[in-house]
Amino acid sequence: MSDVNIIVVDDEPGLRGMIEDYLSMQGFGVAAAENGAALDKLLMTHNPDMILMDVNMPGEDGISIVKRLRNAGERMGIIMLTANSDENSKVTGLTNGADDYLIKPFEVRELLARVRSLQRRLPPKPEKPAKKRSMLEFGPLALDMDGRRVFGPEGAEIEVSSMDFDLLETFARHPRQILSRDRLCELAFGRPLAPADRSLDIRIARLRKKIEVDPARPPVLKTVRGEGYVFEPAG
Repeated sequence: MSDVNIIVVDDEPGLRGMIEDYLSMQGFGVAAAENGAALDKLLMTHNPDMILMDVNMPGEDGISIVKRLRNAGERMGIIMLTANSDENSKVTGLTNGADDYLIKPFEVRELLARVRSLQRRLPPKPEKPAKKRSMLEFGPLALDMDGRRVFGPEGAEIEVSSMDFDLLETFARHPRQILSRDRLCELAFGRPLAPADRSLDIRIARLRKKIEVDPARPPVLKTVRGEGYVFEPAG
């Protein structure tokens, strides 16, 4: 099993899947993306040794993506895949940071040979430091502020909507402060509370069912009669 990880970026599902399957069978770790945006998401969790990059894609083209990656300091090996055999296109790709070029259609054995050749030329890959996530803890619960996720006892994830998370985050950032319904709505959702609007109270009641041991007598999200709500993190 190879310790080389590869990302295939191509908007053609058939070709993308074929390359992914073939290289996986050769022992490489392979992930796939259909465009630059999908690649950016993969790079948040993957540290590839090599990228196989299609040139002609809708939206951001492959050469632009390669230039952006190099400007950001990314040093993985890059092989461009293109149906364009024009020499100027090759020179443009290589000038902007590609390591090799392969013309479509190609034999998978040639692709494998190019990958292994580039593999031999790659410098040792530096480890990306793990990103320290921003966590807010209260009692047995924790908020992952970066991932916008809520975890209960023993790390079990509690499913909440985006607006529920906004509300819970607002409470967690203002512990032991009595917040009026109007103030809560402004802080959490950026808008004033409309007259006779009970949606905030309904949302808090729903949150209590998810995070409180006893929603009928909540120790964390407490009601202060006539004033609003208060968040007690040690509840």
